[in-house]
Amino acid sequence: MVYGTDFLSRPSAAAGYLLNLNTGPLLPNRADFDAARSPAFWYAIDRSVAHRTGLSLSGRPAREVIAAPEHRDLLAAIRASVREHSDGEGHLADNRVLNGCRSVVFCRTGRWMAKRGAAREVALAEEDFRPLVEAAVRSFERPRSSAVPLPAAAVRTFLTWVQERVDQTARESGA
Repeated sequence: MVYGTDFLSRPSAAAGYLLNLNTGPLLPNRADFDAARSPAFWYAIDRSVAHRTGLSLSGRPAREVIAAPEHRDLLAAIRASVREHSDGEGHLADNRVLNGCRSVVFCRTGRWMAKRGAAREVALAEEDFRPLVEAAVRSFERPRSSAVPLPAAAVRTFLTWVQERVDQTARESGA
C-alpha cells in the first residue's frame, strides 16, 4: 500500500491509497490506483493495526505517521469485515474464522493480535468454539492451496457470534 502523507496523518474511514499493489500467491496480481473501487473497511483496519503495532524501517515511528481511524469508524469497518467474511465469497474458511477471532479480541481488549494469538485467546475463553478455532489454526498453517475445509454451518454460527460481539461493543461505546 502506498498512501500520501497528508492522508495518513488524519483519521479516516476511507480506503485512501495511492497504490494498492498485490503480488500474493493466491490472489490475482493487482496494481490499483483507484481507491474508490475498493471496500474501504480493509484499509481502515490495516491502518489501525499499523498505527498500533507497526514498525518503522526508517524515519519516525509508525504511530506518529499513521493516524488511526476514529473508534466509531473502526468499529464500522470491523462490522463490514465480519459481514464480508460471513458471506464467504473469495475467502478461505480458516481465514474467515481467524479474522473473526481477531475482531473479538480487539473488541474485548482494544488490541490487535496476530491471527494465531487471537485464536488461542478465543479458544481458551469460548469452549463451544474451541474445536472450530483449533481446526482453523491447523488449516491456516498449511499451504494456502491445501487449506482444509471447515464445516460451513459451524463457521456461520461462529461468525454470527462474532457479529454479536462486535455489535455489542459498538452499542456500549456509542458507535
